[in-house]
Amino acid sequence: MNALSARIESIGFWADGLPSWQAAREFVATGASPETAPAKPSPQLLPPNERRRAPESVAVALDVALAACEAAGRDPATLPSVFASTHGDLSITDYMCAKLAHDPRAISPTKFHNSVHNAAAGYWTIGAHCMRAATAISAYDASFAEGLLEAMMQLHAGADAVLLVGYDTGAAGPLRSVHDSSGLLGGALVLSRDGRGPRIDISLGDISLGDGEAGAPGTLGKRCARNPMAPMLPLFDALAAHAPRAVLHAGPGRAMTVEIIHE
Repeated sequence: MNALSARIESIGFWADGLPSWQAAREFVATGASPETAPAKPSPQLLPPNERRRAPESVAVALDVALAACEAAGRDPATLPSVFASTHGDLSITDYMCAKLAHDPRAISPTKFHNSVHNAAAGYWTIGAHCMRAATAISAYDASFAEGLLEAMMQLHAGADAVLLVGYDTGAAGPLRSVHDSSGLLGGALVLSRDGRGPRIDISLGDISLGDGEAGAPGTLGKRCARNPMAPMLPLFDALAAHAPRAVLHAGPGRAMTVEIIHE
């Protein structure tokens, strides 16, 4: 495919012990983490009662999304969005499976509506009063790359700017035997056609991430390696370190090359 281009106007980030993009950049530069950090994100976009009830997947997605919008000076209500997650909320999936197996009549309605894959996108559009298109994508460990491709295609189709959010949670119960996911991880980008910030050019190809240094995890990648959204971290590591290139897993035998021009 021909390369698609965009500007990264701003970045939002949250990981255990690194509750902001500034903290993540400092960790990449110096190896130092904040002395104190919140145990979980607190999405200020939601009213207090909704904030307390929001599952971790929604909390981290909305936290990084709002941080990216605020850093870009963009009104969240004006942006179409793409939400990418490998598994959604695994702890809620574990709850749903257990209840369906043993006591299906006791399923919590709140847990049920939080179990759908587009729950974070739904909370975002409600909290931001956003009537623009919201897309939820899952492509296993290629989820972030496919989300980035979708966001870039929306820009190519005429959108002025698009919000991209990648997030995943830890596993619970028997699901750990399928995917031993741990930690909480979220990242967000506000992408635009003509804005300020680093320019990225993406292309897809048949590139093996197992060859050479292209797929070697960076500082953030090593720290958050066991989270299913870790495949997004080569890009965030490259942005933090002002590296010129990142390679993202984009499916079996496929990779997305991201060329970065820092200005």
